[in-house]
Amino acid sequence: MDSTKRDAVEELLQTYGETGGINYLAAAATLPSRLAIEATCAELMSLMFPGFRSEALVSSEDLAGATRTRIRNLHARLKTEICRSLGKIPPDEATEAKAEEVLSVFLKELPLVRRVLWTDIDAAYEGDPAAKSYEEIILAYPALEAIAIYRMAHLLYDKVPLIPRIMTEWAHSRTGIDIHPGAQIGSHFFIDHGTGVVIGETTEIGTRVKLYHAVTLGARSFQKDEHGKIKKGGKRHPTVEDDVTIYPGSTILGGETVIGARSTIGGNVFLVQSVPPDSLVYYEEKQLRIVPKRKKRPATTRDEFRE
Repeated sequence: MDSTKRDAVEELLQTYGETGGINYLAAAATLPSRLAIEATCAELMSLMFPGFRSEALVSSEDLAGATRTRIRNLHARLKTEICRSLGKIPPDEATEAKAEEVLSVFLKELPLVRRVLWTDIDAAYEGDPAAKSYEEIILAYPALEAIAIYRMAHLLYDKVPLIPRIMTEWAHSRTGIDIHPGAQIGSHFFIDHGTGVVIGETTEIGTRVKLYHAVTLGARSFQKDEHGKIKKGGKRHPTVEDDVTIYPGSTILGGETVIGARSTIGGNVFLVQSVPPDSLVYYEEKQLRIVPKRKKRPATTRDEFRE
């Protein structure tokens, strides 16, 4: 190894000692595996939509056996990662018991999640004239994947650290839709197109809400303590009541901001204040001008230039 490479190695090793918080070494492996959680997300999508998420088709006769196998695999993988997230590898008796408790509740709630996802699919079908079938929505609509993973991550959000956030960031990286697992979202939820949507941790969304791409439901500002550090927790993101539609590019900020039921927020609106129910919010259009293009001079040919 030449001196340049040796110097790079030594300098990197020095930073590993100085900034240990961003190292993840085998001797202190008490964090969940990102790869394992990503595999878990794929397995969960197969459970929610059997036959849609795998190359091998499953017959009706084999569905029960395939589902049992998926649940066994899911239980084994998630139990290890939950123990890791709780900081115990190998786990002690109390950690194993806690992991089993979390998993038991999680698995029992999956059928309910699937029923709610059916309402989301129905909302997409009824809300998008381009949707030709439920199958098209399941196979091709990125928002459904983001919403499905969010709904399952939300079940774990207040029970184990890290895993729910890794789950929703997996969906975020695949769909461009960023839904924090702490958000509360009702049934019949539809995000049309989806790219660039951001839904913050303390957002509350009612039923039959429709968002378009590039909508942000975010925090207005962050309170700081006497040391200038950001205060964690508290309601920072807006509340969107039932039957609201928010069009592309709109930004709604603040924990005290409430969008009243049945309201419509037009495109590219910036809101930091509450809106009463049955409101239409939009900017007055600036004057639009349509004028003839200036005629372009014809390009000069080389022969004309020579003349």
